Amino acid sequence: MVDVGQQAPDFTLPAQDGSTVTLSQYRGQKNVVLSVHIFSFTGG
Repeated sequence: MVDVGQQAPDFTLPAQDGSTVTLSQYRGQKNVVLSVHIFSFTGG
């Protein structure tokens, strides 16, 4: 669990275009927002 003010641990996720994105690519350069949409666009 990450507390307020702590840095998030590094992680890698698939991007919409099929590439991968790693959090550390943006650390110190941009703000990152992670949004999870369970069952979006799946019909479930």
